[in-house]
Formats: sequence, C-alpha cells, structure tokens
Amino acid sequence: MVKLQALSLHRGVKPLIENVSLDIFAGQKVAIIGRNGCGKSSLFAMLLGQLSPDAGEYSLPKDWRVISVAQTVEDDGSSALQYVVNGDAELLRLRAQLAEAEQSGDGNHIALLHDKLAQAGAYDIEARAATILAGLGFTEDKLSHALSAFSGGWQMRLNLARALLCPSDLLLLDEPTNHLDLDAVLWLENWLSQYSGTLLLISHDKAFIDNCATQIVSFENKTLMAYTGGYSSYEKQKALRIKLAASEYEKQQKKREHLMSFITRFKAKASKAKQAQSRVKQLEKMEEVLPVQQSSGFSFEFKEPNKLPNPLIKMEDVQVGYNDAIVLAKVHLNLVPGSRIGLLGKNGAGKSTLIKLMSGKLKALSGEYLSSAGLHIGYFAQHQVDALDMQSSPFDHIQRLDTKMTEQAVRDYLGGFGFHGDEAIAKVAPMSGGEKARLVLAILVFQKPNLLLLDEPTNHLDIEMRGALNFALQGFEGAIVLVSHDRYLLSSVCDDFYLVDAGQVSAFDGDLDDYRKWMLNASKDTALQAKAESQGPLKKGEQGSKGSIDRRELKRLEAKFRQDTKPFTDDIKRYEALMTELSLRKDKIERTMGDSSLYEAQNKAQLTELLQEQGKVNSELESAEMSWLEAQEALESAKQAFDETLSNMMDSA
Repeated sequence: MVKLQALSLHRGVKPLIENVSLDIFAGQKVAIIGRNGCGKSSLFAMLLGQLSPDAGEYSLPKDWRVISVAQTVEDDGSSALQYVVNGDAELLRLRAQLAEAEQSGDGNHIALLHDKLAQAGAYDIEARAATILAGLGFTEDKLSHALSAFSGGWQMRLNLARALLCPSDLLLLDEPTNHLDLDAVLWLENWLSQYSGTLLLISHDKAFIDNCATQIVSFENKTLMAYTGGYSSYEKQKALRIKLAASEYEKQQKKREHLMSFITRFKAKASKAKQAQSRVKQLEKMEEVLPVQQSSGFSFEFKEPNKLPNPLIKMEDVQVGYNDAIVLAKVHLNLVPGSRIGLLGKNGAGKSTLIKLMSGKLKALSGEYLSSAGLHIGYFAQHQVDALDMQSSPFDHIQRLDTKMTEQAVRDYLGGFGFHGDEAIAKVAPMSGGEKARLVLAILVFQKPNLLLLDEPTNHLDIEMRGALNFALQGFEGAIVLVSHDRYLLSSVCDDFYLVDAGQVSAFDGDLDDYRKWMLNASKDTALQAKAESQGPLKKGEQGSKGSIDRRELKRLEAKFRQDTKPFTDDIKRYEALMTELSLRKDKIERTMGDSSLYEAQNKAQLTELLQEQGKVNSELESAEMSWLEAQEALESAKQAFDETLSNMMDSA
C-alpha cells in the first residue's frame, strides 16, 4: 500500500500539507482533487522520489513499479510508434542484454533472455502500442511520423501512451485529459477500468473522476481528507461535512464567548482568579474549528451584449476546408440568440474547422454563408492563450480594453477571475497554464460578445473555475458553440448536439451517453471492417459478422452480465453508504474528543465511552472498506471475463 505517516510537505516556506496520515491500498483507484497550487503535483513528485517530506515519512512496497507521464519529450529521431515502445525501460534493458548474449554466443543466456522477453510482452509490444495510440487518436499513417512532426499537445499524448504501455503497480496520472478530445477521454476511461494496479489520478473533470475513481482524496486546509466513491459521492459527503462543521463552529464560538465573558468579569477578583486563569488555559488549548468556506474564489458573469441580431450566422450548403481540400460539405446551420450547441465527433473530423469558419479564420469555399452586421464573436482556443502579451500583466490587458477604467475597477474585475493583489500586476510569462486560460476568459467576458465559440475552454482550469464558467454560461444571452471533453460542462450548457462525421454536420439525436455508445460501436465496426479486409472477401454461404443476430446476442450477453454482477454492484453501493455513515460518526467522535474539558477527572466515564466507541467505529470502518474492496475486485474480474468473451466473439466472427 501507499502509506503516509504524520507527513508534512512544503513548497519553499509555504506549507502544503501538515501532519497527514493516509493509507491507500493496492488496487484502489484514487482521484486527488483540490485547487490549483494546493500541492497535488508536489505530492506526486514526492512519491516519485523527486521531493522529500519536511516531516514524517511515506512508504511504498519496494518491488512496486511506479509509472508517471513525462512532461517533456526527448526527440531521438524515432517514429511515434517506436518512441512509445522505447518507453519500456525494462524491455530495452533485456533487448540490450540479448544482443550482448548473441554476440558472445552464450546459448543458455540467450534462451533465458528470450523467456524473460516473452514474459515482459516483447513479442506483441508493437501491436499493444499501436492499439493504445489508436485509442488516443493517432491514425495508422501517423504512427510512422517523426516526433518533430507533432505539436506539443500530441507529444503529450505520446507520453501518456508510454505510461499506459509500461507495466506498473502504481500509475500516477496528472491531469491526463488536458490534451485529449472527448473520444480519447472515453477510450482512456475504458482502459483505466481494466487497469489492475493502483491508480492515483489528478483531474478536474467531474465525469472522468466519477467513471475512473472509487475513492477521493481532497486537499483541505493543509490536510488530506478521504472520501469513498466517485466525485458525485464526494460532493454529497462534503456537503454534509460542511453542514456539520458549520454547526460545530457555531457551538465553539458560543463556548468561546462564554469563556471570554467569564474571564473578563472575574479575572480581577481574587476569589475567582484561579477559575479565571483556568478558563484562560482552556481557551488557549481549544482547537479552533475553522468555518468551511463554501463560496468559490471565482465570480464573474457575462454582461448583456450591445446587440442581439437574429440570426447571428446563417449557413446553407456550405463547403469549408483548406485550399482545395474539402473537410466539411453541405453544412446547414443557423445560429440565433439562445442557441447552445455542443459539437461532437472524432478527432480530425472537422469540429475545429467549423469553429474556425464561424470565427472568420477560414472562408467558405462554396455555398451561402451570411453573418450579421452586429455579430460580435468571443473566441476561446489555445492560440488565444499563446497570443497573450507575456511581458505585460493581467491589469495591463484589461486596461487596454478600456483606458477610462479606474485602477480599483480593473482590480475588482480581475478579482472575479482569481487575480488578487500582486497577481493582477505580475507578468504573464511565468504564469501557469490555468492562470493564462483564466486571463483569456477575463478578456473574452469583458468584450461582451453575442456569440461564444469555445474550443476546449476548460483545459488547465480547476474544478472551482470550471464551476464558475459553467454558472456564467447559464446566464449568457447570446449563442454558444462548444467543443469540450468535459461532459459535465457539455451536458449542463448545451441544449442541442451536432455530430461532425464523414464530412457532414448533422443534428445528433441523443445525449452524451448515446454518443458514447455510438463512438464505441463505430470503433468496433472499424475493427471488424479492418479484420474483414485483411481476410479477404466473404465466401459464398458465409455471413457477415455484424448481422442482426449478433446484435441480439450482444444485448443478451449484456443483460446477463448486468444480472450476474448485480450482487456485486449492490454490495458496492451498500458498503459505500455504510462507509460514509461510519466516516461521519468517526469525525463526530474525533471532534467531541477535541474538547479539552473531556479530559478532566469528572468526565473520565464519558471519555472511556468515547474511546470504546471510537475503537468500534474504526474496526467497523476497516471491515466495511475490506468488504467494499472485495466487491470491487469481484466486479472487475467479472468485467474482464465479459470483455474476453466479447473479444473471442469478434475473433471468431
């Protein structure tokens, strides 16, 4: 297991966590959450041996293979596929030893190394790497491209593929979805569901966390709080904890007022001096319960646009592409005030091309494309972040938009986007990706657009800023066209979805769950088609593998799987509810035991009772956690068996 004991970790003089103890068991999938800058990445760096704790200690099993995603790419001139394969250091080591053994003619050593290579997966590693790269959006022709041919975002996908390919006991993923589109995110979710090791995941994507994690560890007030279940379960538990903490805070404040009143009234009287001094010591020892801050550090809204023409943009039989290469044909789309459209489709299908057409970055090759004279576009994309004036401050960027604004007005506005004090006048260059994205949003909101074109706006934004953006978009009166891998944002903002596929743009009849099914089915069809092409045409009397009988059989197997695994899913829900209840009881006992008066002689019986109850709750909680873990393992085993059955059906088709 991963074990932290009385651990403290600082960044410079800033404490990130203090006196934290935490156990993460083998096989658990844990999401690490918290505001940007709270210490999540520093925690990963410590587990990788790159940082040392300032106090306490941590431990990992000595034989564990710990893998993380590299943040840089070392271009050695290899192709994309070979770069990913070369990420398996153990495999490279064995291959080097084999080359030496073959050169020396040591037959026994050669045989031994071939056996080790087989166990390490050397003989199918290229196929496994190609499968991972396909899932992350690399087409077959790109596998042979040199590293230098890929942008920074695609190079990060290659590093992610490296991490997924390498055998690991502990996998550390730090915001892995930042450079992925929705299809790649869905594929990664499916891959992680089958991962058998221990997963620590840093993410700000609520839906991704819900589908990948079975436990949450949250950075809160320089400590780490553990919650069972995914993000939705965490939100419920956190809300209840906030409610209890607020109540406890009110009680403590009343007790402090009572003690202060007694001290003030009697500290000057000789007859009461001893009691007053006792109250002073009691007040000093009282561990203050901090009020929980529910409000976000971000607060902004879109002002009413100066004009709202109708329609904003009209497209009839539009073709768009690059030079003579047509990407999209016969596009019919009208944008009116109040339109809230989410664009779905595979990577490279043309979503960004359509956004560039509407932004004016591309011109229609043919067809009728009309934009209103009063159109005012707010466009968010990665190149806007890169186009910021790196030597200027957030204050300079906003003041340039309105030179008549007072200094305080500019500061107040920037405060809503998290730029406070010196942060508002600091240079942009050293800022994090999240800070730069917030500044671009601040500039966009300030300009009061009537059409928002948002291409992956949540990259690098933490959960609180995503929530603030979501809330602001709810009140926006213009039209929105959104491309995002954040399903929570897509589902809560968009009223309509359009599918960009096979050179067409068409209304998608369904929600994001339907799109996930469509995407997975499309991937299966592609795999079956590729297999059929490799085997040649069907012989007379043979049947295709995607007939109605196969679909009925698939539905029958899925229904049987749900029925067979219902006891496991029921147990998981039951133990999650029990762990939540026991965790709350444990917290309540620990808060009660924080009262210093409890340790006075007259309260010995109550203290003894609390200690007994604490021991009982801890034992029940440990038992519930083990039962929950067993149910999770049983469900994962059943899923693996089901996936193998489907794979065998496809192989024999």
